[in-house]
Amino acid sequence: MRQNDTSKVSRWDQHGREHVVRVRRTGVQRTIRCDTCGWRRGAQFLPWLKAEEHLAEAHQATVDPTAA
Repeated sequence: MRQNDTSKVSRWDQHGREHVVRVRRTGVQRTIRCDTCGWRRGAQFLPWLKAEEHLAEAHQATVDPTAA
């Protein structure tokens, strides 16, 4: 039986726009995909960190909406 889970990492840029990278897990495989630009990459280790790096580098989106 295959397990399929999706989570997301979202950050805002300096203009108030939200950028989202989704982390999809199928078994032990993880794929990260940016909703803004369509960028995608396989990531076995630390996919959320790689998602945050993409958002910061490609979209200058560094404001965490969950931070107080």
